Amino acid sequence: MSNKFDSYQKRRLQSSYFSVVISIALVLFMVGILGLILLKSTKVANIVKEQVAITLFLKDGISDEQITTFRASLLEEPFTNSAIYTSKEDAAKIYSEEIGEDFLEFLGKNPLKNGIDIYLKADFVTPEKMQELEEKFLKNAFVADVSYDKPLINLLTENIKRISFWLLIASSFFAIIATILINSAIRLTIYSKRFTIKTMQMVGATKSFIRKPFILTSIKLGLIGAFLALIALGFVVYYIDKFIPSLAILQDYTTLTILALGVILTAFIITLISTFLATQRFLNLRTDELYY
Repeated sequence: MSNKFDSYQKRRLQSSYFSVVISIALVLFMVGILGLILLKSTKVANIVKEQVAITLFLKDGISDEQITTFRASLLEEPFTNSAIYTSKEDAAKIYSEEIGEDFLEFLGKNPLKNGIDIYLKADFVTPEKMQELEEKFLKNAFVADVSYDKPLINLLTENIKRISFWLLIASSFFAIIATILINSAIRLTIYSKRFTIKTMQMVGATKSFIRKPFILTSIKLGLIGAFLALIALGFVVYYIDKFIPSLAILQDYTTLTILALGVILTAFIITLISTFLATQRFLNLRTDELYY
């Protein structure tokens, strides 16, 4: 009879552990998906920002050597990703192709100017910084005028801020949900052992001695759940990279490392804290309160 009861208890315990691992894995998988969106949203935003150019129209009479030297100096600036020079002859050809006719035949001369398109680094694509750059370039002896799409920059900055805000809200919400779900799963497991905890306490075991095996077991379950979540995330990352290769997720080792460490660290911290609080609660209960 005792052997049957022990076998039954062992199966219940294994079933309980299995439920905890699956719960943790599912929650961490969702957290990992959200983390991936957060990490890649920054990169996507930066890619979009770095497509923005500020155009410098150069004054007439500047020699090719001066233009080359000026462009080289721009490439050394901390805000420059790339600087592309377009002569006024090339600009005229491009404009003629766009409108479908040679406008030089009507005008008799080329009114366009030599120009340099500066593609900025993402950190400098804000209305304030681009305004500062515009004022700086207008003081340059080679620059006749500066042009960039101000409404687009304002709209881009506002949209990125709005998206980042809602992603932060969603992240916080899911983090709270993840903590609650994992905490509930662990509490239910420890609840089934509340009598064992109280018995050990009554025979003189210290709180830290009683708490230690529960914490170690929960951390192991959490890490197993994290490992399963990372396997599922690996498949998701693979298919995203396959269907949206421009994101280059599989080549972004920094993002993948941060994501993996984040999932593992989340599992470790939540299981540690949840187990500590759950065991502490039952350690502080009176014997007659264990039945409620």
